[in-house]
This record gives sequence, C-alpha cells and structure tokens, in this order.
Amino acid sequence: MNRALLRLSLACLVMFALLLINVNYVQAFEATSLASRPGNVRVFDQQFQYKRGSIVAGGATIAVSRPAKDGTYHRYYPFGPVYAPVTGYDSVYGPSVAGTAGIELAEDKDLAGTAPQLAVHNLIDLVTGKPRLGATVYLTISPKAQQAAYDALRAQGRPAAAVAIDPRTGAILAMASYPTFNPNRYTTLNGAKLNRIDRAYRNDPQQPLLNRALQATFPPGSSFKIVTSSAAFGTRAVASPQSTVPAPTNLQLPGTTHVLINDGNEACGDGHPPLIFAFYVSCNTAFGDLGLKLGGSVLRDYADRFGFNDPDLTVPMPVTPSVFPRISNPDYTAYSAIGQFDDEITPLQEAMDSAAIANGGTLMTPYLVQEVQAPDLSVVQSAHTSVLSRVVSAQIAGQVRTMMIQVTQNPAGTAYLTANEHVAGVEIAGKTGTAQNGVNNTGLDDAVFTCFAPASKPTIAVGVIVKGGGFGADAAAPIAVKIIQAYLGVS
Repeated sequence: MNRALLRLSLACLVMFALLLINVNYVQAFEATSLASRPGNVRVFDQQFQYKRGSIVAGGATIAVSRPAKDGTYHRYYPFGPVYAPVTGYDSVYGPSVAGTAGIELAEDKDLAGTAPQLAVHNLIDLVTGKPRLGATVYLTISPKAQQAAYDALRAQGRPAAAVAIDPRTGAILAMASYPTFNPNRYTTLNGAKLNRIDRAYRNDPQQPLLNRALQATFPPGSSFKIVTSSAAFGTRAVASPQSTVPAPTNLQLPGTTHVLINDGNEACGDGHPPLIFAFYVSCNTAFGDLGLKLGGSVLRDYADRFGFNDPDLTVPMPVTPSVFPRISNPDYTAYSAIGQFDDEITPLQEAMDSAAIANGGTLMTPYLVQEVQAPDLSVVQSAHTSVLSRVVSAQIAGQVRTMMIQVTQNPAGTAYLTANEHVAGVEIAGKTGTAQNGVNNTGLDDAVFTCFAPASKPTIAVGVIVKGGGFGADAAAPIAVKIIQAYLGVS
C-alpha cells in the first residue's frame, strides 16, 4: 500500500512540476503573442477601457480616443482620409493588423500606454485609481502641406503619392497617397460589419489601403538623371555642367541591336551639348552614353548613397526599398542610367534624391515622429536628426543644383511652364521624369517630379509620382508646386 501511495505521490509531483514549468513558460515566452491575439477577450475588453493616446500633427489632432456612454473609449480620426497613410487605423482587431502600417501600429505601445518607458506613469495611475492613459505622439507633418498634397492628388484622380521632406533635418512634412481610405470606418465594434468593410477595401482594384508613398515602387524615368549626374561629377567622368558630352540622335548600344533614342526621336542640340543642356531638356542618349562610360557598379554605388537598396529604412513605418539592380550588360546599364530597365523608386526616395542635393550632398535620415509625451506632459522620446549618407561633396551638389534650377527657370526646361511662374518669388530646382512602365492599362507613362525650394536656401524637398499620368511636367510637377505653395505660404 505504501508503495502504491509513493508512486501516486511521485506522479502528482511530476504533474505539478510540469504544470509549474508550463505556467512559467507561458508567462515568460508566450505572454506577448497571447495578448496580441484578436480572440483574446481580456485584451479586447481592456483595449477600450483605457484612453489611447492622441496623434498630433502641427497642432492638429489627427487621431483621438473619445469616451462613449458605456464607459469605453472609441477611436476617431477628425480628418479621415487626408491623414490615413500617416495614421493607419486602430480597430477591434488591433492597430492596422494585416493592413495599412501607420503610426497607430508603429507607435502602438506608446499610444496604448504599455511601453516600458511609460511603466512609472501606469504605476502612478494604479495608485490613484485613475484609468491608464496612453502617450501623445507628435508628428513632423505640416497640416498645410499635407492638406495641399491630398487635395492635389485627389484632383488629378489617378493612383499617385507625394512626399515632402525638410532637407536640413529629414523631417517628413507631408505624406499623401491616393486613392486612400477612411480610417473611421475601421472603428466600429461590430465584428461582422468590420469584416465587410475591410473585405470591400481589400478587394477594391484601386488598392486604397496601399500607402503608395512608402510601400509602392515605380520606374523613376529621367528623374534618375540626378543620380547619374552625381556619379559623373563624382568620378570626374564629366568636369562641370558646362562640359560637352556625346548625345547622338540614336545611341547604338554595344553588343545588341537596340537603339536608345530621345523623346520623339528628337536631336539633342548639335549632338555634343553641354551636360547642363542635356539635363534640362532631358536627353536620353546623353545620359545613356554616360551610363555606358560609368558602368553598372558605379551607378549602383551612387544610387545606394542616395538611399536605394536599403531594406532597413523605417520612418518609423517600414519603407519598401527602392531598387537599382546589379547589372553588367551595357545595354541594360544605358537604360538604368535614365531610370528605366529594372529601376524602381518610391515617392519617398524621390524626395530623398532632391533633399540630398538641397542639403549640400548630405542626406538626412527621414523621420515622422517628433516627440512622444507621457500623460503627465513629460517627454519620453524625442527625435534626434542623423545623417543617413554623405552622398556627394558640397561642390558636386552645387553643380547638380545648378542644372536642376535650369529645368524650371530656362524656357527650354522640361518643367518651365509648370514650375517657373507659379510660385511667386520662389525659385524651384527640380527634375521631371516620364517613365515607361510597360504594364499600364491607360497607355500613358508614369509621371514623376522631384524638386526642392527655395533653390538658394532649401527648406522643403518634394517627390511626386502619378501612375499613368503621362509627362512628369504635366501631371506630377503641378502637385509638387501646390505643396510648396502651401508650405511656404506663397501663391
């Protein structure tokens, strides 16, 4: 009998030990994953019992939690679709789960009040009996620039995006995408209704949930000539903007029957124009020939300096890498030098290209969060500007800047009609792009424009891409002008 009791006692001891081990394992290693599961009723209940922190941009509250009659808090987005690519959304399933990755997701722990840096504040709340409060996240966005970007994108009506950056700091001033969505539709507590809304958005062929500013890539077209020019000056393949370069009407590509031509098969000056002329009228053959001389590895090196091929860039939302491929075939190199072949770029990268030149060749790391403030108004996180890359010297940046100014100021420049006299007293430096996409149902190329202003002392750099917009000067440049006008307060 004693032997049987001993065996039973040992079995109970083993089971108790296993239970203890499992409890500790769940608490130590699975607590976070269990808490984040949509089906966790406890987390669901807690999610709306506490006031989530607000998101503020330039004094405008763009996301806030409001008390309901049942004692819970409901999320509200006062400006709806205008800031949707920035905020994302918070729903009963959590912030932007499997959806748009906005500030709601990127700063979720601060907004929810669960970040370790807010632990002291939460302990104080437990002592006083006050409900837990989330932190307030302050953004770098300029409401004037953001509204102008959204309005201009909506007015042109095609899938498009625009980003504006302060080239001196990397602060993102505007980030708009079109078509977009209304995040207020995601705040319903009715699960069946939420699923219908989400399914409709996801099945929409216009992809309103896609943040094209950060997550979509397009061929850059001739806007990439900023990078090619920087490489030409940096390697001393070309001495100055006034140096002449070969620019035949038809550039025969070595080792192939392919021929590179200019837009409309036009001649580029006398066939040996100054580089600055080839830049502001956007001659493909001049820059294709430069690409052949520089080679694929040199072009990729300079593209990387501007921020291409970076899988780790966050703002704090993750950014789809812009791509300049590894190439050795001269045929492909010539096309990549003019932003075609397999070149791909985000609107953010377009703004970064101009920002690097505007800031004297130094590219600052782009960022969206300026400050995180605890409920007691103490600052728990503050932005620190940092250099992402030393792209080119100040001298080379000045040479590229000179050429970009001629794009908008010279009567023969590709953006003269859209960016010269439309911003009173402000000189814009820019580069157009008309990118062949090969898959567009509209039959039109993608329209690209990148620029900065004022040209002599830049405070804003802008990148705009309009899918199927046609010429960059016609579809993309006017949007950039609207953003600059709003931000600088000029007409």
